[in-house]
Order: sequence, then C-alpha cells, then structure tokens
Amino acid sequence: MLKRVDIVGNPNLGVFILTTDDMAIVPYTLLDEKADIIKETLDVDVVKSSISGSSLIGSLAVANSNGIVVSPHVLDREIEQFEKLGLKVATLPGQYTAVGNIIAANDNGAIVSPFLEEEAIEVIEETLDVDAKSSSIVGSDIIGSLITVTNKGFLMSNQAVNSEINFAQEVFGVEGDIGTVGKGIPLVGACVISNSNGAIVAKDSTGPEMARVEEALGFLDDDF
Repeated sequence: MLKRVDIVGNPNLGVFILTTDDMAIVPYTLLDEKADIIKETLDVDVVKSSISGSSLIGSLAVANSNGIVVSPHVLDREIEQFEKLGLKVATLPGQYTAVGNIIAANDNGAIVSPFLEEEAIEVIEETLDVDAKSSSIVGSDIIGSLITVTNKGFLMSNQAVNSEINFAQEVFGVEGDIGTVGKGIPLVGACVISNSNGAIVAKDSTGPEMARVEEALGFLDDDF
C-alpha cells in the first residue's frame, strides 16, 4: 500500500519514525490516528518509544529484521524495550549519534558513511547480520537520508548516478531507482517511511513522484 499523508506535521517522516517489515517505532507524541495509518499502510505493529529520550527515532537508529543499532546515548529503558520486542540491540561506537542519517540497511546489506571506523562497521554487521559497505552517495555522507530501502526495492536521491544505483543494487540485493518526494525533495530517506508491505511519503508529493516510489520499491505487482 502506498499513501501520501501528513503524519508528523512536516515532510521529514523518516527523521521521526523507524520501520522494518515487522514494526514501526514512533514517538510517544504521535497521535493514535496517525499510528493507525502507519499500521494499516505498512501492515506492522506500531510501538511508541524514544531514542536517547528524543522523538527523532529515525535519525538516531537503523534497524532491519535482525536487530537495531542506536545512538550511543540510548537510555537503558529504551534498550530494554527493544530487547523485549525481540530485537538484538547495539550502540554505535564512536562520536556519531545520528545513526539513521549515516546508515541505510535492509536484510541483505548495508551502506554506511565512509567516515565510520572499522569497529563501528563490525557492530553494524554483527547486529543487523549483513555485510556493510562504505561509500558516499552524491558526494554526501548522509546515506540514510538519501536512501529509503526495503527487502523489495530502494529509492535514492535523484542526484545519484548509474554507478551508485548499481552499487546499491549489489549491496541491498534488490533493484531500485532514483527519485524525489514532496515536490522535489532529494532526501528521500528523510521524507519516506517504507517496508516490504508499503510506503508513506511526504504529503506534497506529486503523482509522478508517487509513481516512481511505487516502481522503485517494487510495488507495481501489488494490489493497491
């Protein structure tokens, strides 16, 4: 299912919400009616939480079906909650807190910012049970903000070149494409929440942008 709707009051859905094929982790402040839209569209359980006491969950963590890597400033009660959800939890070593901004991952692989040290990459690989590859995208290190990826496909910034698309296909093990949302926003990772069941995009997204999201994320054969 694909929807264009205002969830958090601004286009940056992916900054506040973290999704996998099984669950969506959303801020405590998210209205129940908005949580219900996420539950229906992505066919997931919705869990209200925080990361480091913050509502910026999507920026401070990355997850797949195997685990979740979070900001080093995560609170003990948050770790306990995620472990009770059946997730393997690890904090990212080093000084970087915006984990979701610098890592993009599905169940097959991860692309991480090139400034991450080997220790951090090893934690990502072990926790998410994937191989991680370091690379910038369109000359930028904010990988997680530039890509939204699922186990069916990926959408990356419209500024990406063919070699970057091919690299992402090799890492993630799925096909994808470039595009924008919200009338030209290239930060699709920050402005889309998605999984293998569906996606929600920024409210101002145009029809052509929606069509590109649908194709890139592998939903053309699904019933909408």
